[in-house]
Amino acid sequence: MTQFPRTEVAGQSLPRMLIGTNWILGYSHTGPAADDMIKRRHANPENTALLLDAYMQYGIDAMMAPNFTEGTPMRQAIHRVEEAYQRPIIQIVTPGINVDDSAAARAEAEKTIRQCAKDGATFCLIHHASAEQLVNKNRRTMDRLPDYLDMIRQHGMIPGLSAHMPELIQYSDDNEYDVQTYIQIYNCMGFLMQVEVEGVNSVIWNAKKPVMTIKSMAAGRCTPFVGLTFSYTTLRPCDMVTLGAFTPDEVHEDVEIALATLEHRHPLLGKRSSPVMTSLLEARK
Repeated sequence: MTQFPRTEVAGQSLPRMLIGTNWILGYSHTGPAADDMIKRRHANPENTALLLDAYMQYGIDAMMAPNFTEGTPMRQAIHRVEEAYQRPIIQIVTPGINVDDSAAARAEAEKTIRQCAKDGATFCLIHHASAEQLVNKNRRTMDRLPDYLDMIRQHGMIPGLSAHMPELIQYSDDNEYDVQTYIQIYNCMGFLMQVEVEGVNSVIWNAKKPVMTIKSMAAGRCTPFVGLTFSYTTLRPCDMVTLGAFTPDEVHEDVEIALATLEHRHPLLGKRSSPVMTSLLEARK
């Protein structure tokens, strides 16, 4: 099986496609019915293990999630796949932490970060809901951020920042915070992006560290061909795209689209189903 291209973040090799977990954990961004459908399927660790195996066949061995708690169906599936491949899945954890300016809050934040390390995370990127509370736009700073980044370092993880607000990338770079990689929403439709697509593209291209993009298909609002082609065409060679999928077949299809984009060729895909298929839409060899 073709191995997906890789990049490097803080000395750690990562595939340029990361395993997303919204379609494992039940965050569809469409509604409760879809959320419940996801949760029902992936309450069975075997289904999740089959999904992860599809990624691993291409060497896609890094996974992003808000937590990797032991005992959950997702973690059980991870252990199964790691045992089968005799190597670990690299964990990129995005914890929400208490960033209140008090001793009790800092102790709580440190406890959360410690647990991420205990669960085996390699990268710890503070969730945007917490990180954005630290922003001072007037001073272009993130107050107390270095304290939390140091906690991450002290617990043996590589620090990063979930930067849904694109200014976070600029402020972090300008102040030389110990942030080794960023998460940024980036898609052709501007879905959940706080400024226009062109502006976020410029921020990514000027970032001093590699960027992990998310929501490439705008949570299903555009097709994989459109979303993935846009992302891999307009990102830097060091940047990554986080891809969530519901079934192994979706993984294989999406990886083929991404590889075709990177290799500047037409993707080898079957035709879509339709009650009346015109000759124009028939699959070409």
